[in-house]
Amino acid sequence: MGPKIGSTRGISPICQNVRLVELPKIVDQRGNLSFVEGGVHVPFEVRRVYFLYDVPAGSVRAGHAHHKLQQLIIAASGSFDLHLDDGYRQEVITLNRPHQGILMGSMIWRELHNFSSGGFCLVLASERYDEADYIREYDDFLAAARS
Repeated sequence: MGPKIGSTRGISPICQNVRLVELPKIVDQRGNLSFVEGGVHVPFEVRRVYFLYDVPAGSVRAGHAHHKLQQLIIAASGSFDLHLDDGYRQEVITLNRPHQGILMGSMIWRELHNFSSGGFCLVLASERYDEADYIREYDDFLAAARS
């Protein structure tokens, strides 16, 4: 697996079809505020939002890829590691800043590991849930990604 990225600024290529996105951060003595606008910070209309929380120590989430779905993944609180694979390269990114997210296009295998206590993963998705869009077997993903 590749380097851990947590403090990179701007947009940085990681695997093919993956990039780190710096979200707006408004600093205020009352607390900071960040936001995401569909079509501005993500290249899609947000059609679904979901979140992972109370993930037990040692648990692994995800373990799949999508044929067409795009996502922005944010550590809204705490931290976790995002393992990414485009079929040729693999990277591990530690997400730990709520004003940064990983924008993933389609055909990226992902797993989420090492959730901190209180870790909260926020995901903005380009499509509504569709089981037919999932690739759940890694060998099937590799065959599709490399074809």
